[in-house]
Amino acid sequence: MSTTATPPKQPPVFNLPNQLTAGRLGLGIILFVLIEHDHWRSCIAVFALAAFTDWLDGYVARKQGLTSTLGRNLDPLVDKVVVCGAYIFLLREPHSALTPWMIVIVVSRELIITGLRSFLENLGANFGAEWLGKIKMVLQCAALFAIFLALHDRSNEIFHWARDILVWSMLTATALSGLQYLWKAFALLNKNS
Repeated sequence: MSTTATPPKQPPVFNLPNQLTAGRLGLGIILFVLIEHDHWRSCIAVFALAAFTDWLDGYVARKQGLTSTLGRNLDPLVDKVVVCGAYIFLLREPHSALTPWMIVIVVSRELIITGLRSFLENLGANFGAEWLGKIKMVLQCAALFAIFLALHDRSNEIFHWARDILVWSMLTATALSGLQYLWKAFALLNKNS
């Protein structure tokens, strides 16, 4: 009598972590509307809530064993939509300290690395997040908070200094983490060829 191994059971699609991720997408849309209408204090609150749900969905997924393929792919995608969308909407604001070339670096890095990750993981390669990518995400969020604070209180020079330092730090980390992932992808492809 032969026994066949049953594949591991996937958690339900509409589990709490995935609901939190979907909620974060909704918060992103609210954030874009708030940016469009210059409600900077509300932007700070909504973005803080979105960042909290980003932490919370991962925590709940690990704690309750609800990690899933959908969640592993949807979570970083929603992060990219919210962060990149916020930067794009802020371009119209002259006091944001952002220029189009900066946003091109951020969006290009996210699109290229997401495409590479999908391609390599379909080949069976492990192309998970690197430490520099995590630092990049923290700096992207910190720079957004600093921009919102500087726009909310335009007379506070400390906010302007913090904004400028964080924007340039974020750009540096974004470019370097993109190069790190490209190097890793090149090494993986070279090894498999």
